[in-house]
Amino acid sequence: MLLSKEEEHDPHYEPVIRLTDKDQVEVKTHEEDEDVKFKMRAKLFRFDTGSNEWKERGTGDVRLLGHKATGKIRLVMRRDKTFKVCANHAITPEMNLQPNIGSDRSWVWKALADMAEGVPTAETLAIRFANADNANQFKQAFEDAQNTNKEIASSARPETVETSSTDPAGPSASTAKEVTDKENARKEEAEADKEAVTEPVTSGDDSK
Repeated sequence: MLLSKEEEHDPHYEPVIRLTDKDQVEVKTHEEDEDVKFKMRAKLFRFDTGSNEWKERGTGDVRLLGHKATGKIRLVMRRDKTFKVCANHAITPEMNLQPNIGSDRSWVWKALADMAEGVPTAETLAIRFANADNANQFKQAFEDAQNTNKEIASSARPETVETSSTDPAGPSASTAKEVTDKENARKEEAEADKEAVTEPVTSGDDSK
């Protein structure tokens, strides 16, 4: 069989730099010391108080991860393809899964210290599954995790009950509330100082 000139031309180029095992960078996800207790595909939303509407955070696998040493369980969800974290928080006893109005496959709950953005942030989250059966499986696993974490906290010494600030899931709810209160106080003080030195606003077109 005769080949055309295009088919015969098969150039081979040697790489300019060859990478060895030493050159490879190990990526840490902070999940190396955890076991997957639950995993299911879903879509996550967060409530934006500024615009007063739900905004999509991403679609991917929501997972409940149990720490191999402490036994504590947290919720972690990463977006498809990019693997960017869209939810990351400890599962605490005060969290309450509420059914989303008009849906049997969606749940809503509040997290006082979600670490998806790298800092503890109070969020109202909603998650939607493919069907009601999947949603109920998630609810059961979520509540089981709550009971597990509650038992661990009650059996721990008082000084070790609080979640460390270096924990992948971030600080505990009480610690997060203290941080939030301090941050709000700081913002109010800054706003007061700003108003004290700001000139009076003259009337004009607010649309500009």
